[in-house]
Amino acid sequence: MKSFIVAFTLIITLSLSSCSEGHQNPNIIIIYTDDLGYGDVSAYGATEINTPNMDFLANNGVQFTQGYASSATCTPSRYALLTGSYPWKEKRARILPGTAPLIIDTAQITLPKMLKKQGYQTAVIGKWHLGLGTGQVDWNTHISPGPNEIGFDHAYIMAATQDRVPTVYIENGYVDGLDPSDPIEISYKRNYEGQATGKNNPELLSMMWHHGHNGTIVNGVPRIGFMKGGESAKWSDIDMADHFLNKVKNYIKSKKDKPFFLYYGMQQPHVPRTPHPRFVGATSLGPRGDVIAEADWCVGELVKTLQEEGLMENTLIVFSSDNGPVLNDGYYDDAVEKNGSHTAAGVLRGGKYSLFEAGTRVPFITYWKGKIQPKKSDALVSQLDLFSSLAKLTGSDLRADDSVDLLDTFMGNSNIGREELILEATTRTALRSGDWVMIPPYNGPAKLKAVNIEIGNSNQYQLYDLSQDISQQINLAESNPEKLNEMILRFKEIRGESYSKVKKIELK
Repeated sequence: MKSFIVAFTLIITLSLSSCSEGHQNPNIIIIYTDDLGYGDVSAYGATEINTPNMDFLANNGVQFTQGYASSATCTPSRYALLTGSYPWKEKRARILPGTAPLIIDTAQITLPKMLKKQGYQTAVIGKWHLGLGTGQVDWNTHISPGPNEIGFDHAYIMAATQDRVPTVYIENGYVDGLDPSDPIEISYKRNYEGQATGKNNPELLSMMWHHGHNGTIVNGVPRIGFMKGGESAKWSDIDMADHFLNKVKNYIKSKKDKPFFLYYGMQQPHVPRTPHPRFVGATSLGPRGDVIAEADWCVGELVKTLQEEGLMENTLIVFSSDNGPVLNDGYYDDAVEKNGSHTAAGVLRGGKYSLFEAGTRVPFITYWKGKIQPKKSDALVSQLDLFSSLAKLTGSDLRADDSVDLLDTFMGNSNIGREELILEATTRTALRSGDWVMIPPYNGPAKLKAVNIEIGNSNQYQLYDLSQDISQQINLAESNPEKLNEMILRFKEIRGESYSKVKKIELK
C-alpha cells in the first residue's frame, strides 16, 4: 500500500508538473530590421537577393501580405511597437537626434513592462532611437531614464542610429568601454575645435556623404552631429552586426531557464551600410544588398542558437521592419548604381518617408514551431497590435487603446484583421479602411529629390482601391465621391479637424 501511495503521488506530481510546463508562457523575440522593404525579402518576391533564413520564418509561419509598421520612419514606429499607441498622439515621436530626451513616459505602460508583470525577463539589444535622459545627457556618467526605466531589465544599445553620434554602445545606462580620462562630448549644433568633419576633410573619408551626413568622422564615415572624445568606446562599423548578434546569443543562452522577451533591433540595411568583409560581394547590389545578406545570416544564427538550446518549440518569433526602403539615404554607396532590376518596394509605390504603401507596408512574419502552421495571410495587421495580442497570449489583462487583439490572427487561426488603420509618414497621416486608402491633401513636394521617393503629397485628395490597384496608380477621388466623403469623415473622426495640411519633411 505504501508503495502504491508513493507511486500514485509521484504520477500526480509529474502530471501536474507536465501540465504546468505545458502552459508556461513562451519566450518572445521581436526581430526588428531597419529600412527593410517589402520587396527586399525573397519570400516576398525579391529575385536579386536571396534571404533563406528570413524565408524559413515566412515559409514555416504566418507570412502577412498586409502587415504594417505604424509609420514610414523609424522613431515613430518603434514608439508604436513598444507602447501600442499611435505615434501621432505623441508630438515628440519623430526622427530624433542622438541627444534627444526619452520620449516614452516612465509612468506609461509598455510592452516590456506588461511582460515583466507576467514573469518575463526583458531585454533590448541593438538600435534604440527613442531618446535618452531628460535633455542634458552627460555621456560619462549613468544615463537615465532610458530602456531600463520603461521596462527592460537589460539594455545593450546604440543611442540613435548608425549614422549619428554618439558612435558608442550603451549597456544599462553606461557607455561600454569608456575611458574616464577621455570624456565624451556631443553636439548637434557646433563642431569642436580641431575635430575633422566630412564637410571639411573629404580626404579622410572611406565613404562619401551625399546629403546631411557631413559631421564628425568615425572609422572613415562622416556622421550626423559632432563628437569629441570616447575613442576607446567607439564602435567598429563592420563588426556591428556580429557584436549585437553575439550579445543576442549570449542573452538567450543565459536566460533560457525562464521565459524571456527579447527585442532585437538590427541596424541593417540602414545607412551607413558597412557589411563585414565576409559579406562584401555577397550580392550584386553593392553594400545595401550585402548588408541584407548579412542580416539574413544573423537571423539564421539566432534560429540556430534557439535550436541548440532546445528552445524552438517554446519561442514565438516576430519578424518585421520599422518602415519601408530607401536607396540613397545620405551616402554615396552604390545603392542606386548597383540596384539593377531589384525593386526594394516590390509592387508597392513610394518608400521610406512616404504615405504611399511602400512607406509602411513591410515584411511581417510570426513563427512558432509546432504552434503556428505555415500560411500566407491577407489580414490587415499592424505592429501596434502586438501589445494587446501578446498581452492575451501571456494572460495579462492590460490592453493599449490603439492596439487590437489579433492573437488568433498572429497564430494563424483566423484570417480576420483590423478594419482600419491610420498610416503616418513624417507626421502626415492617411487612412487605410478595408481595401481603401485615402490620403488628404498636403502642401510640399510630391517627391523628395534627395532620396528620389514619392512621398504622397498632392494638392488634391487621393483615393485608392488596393484590391484592384495595389501599386496605387489610379486615383479614384473624383470618380467615387461617396467613398471619398465616407473616408474623409472617418479620418476626421479619428484625427480631428485640426490635423495640419502643411508639414515640413524631415530626413535622416
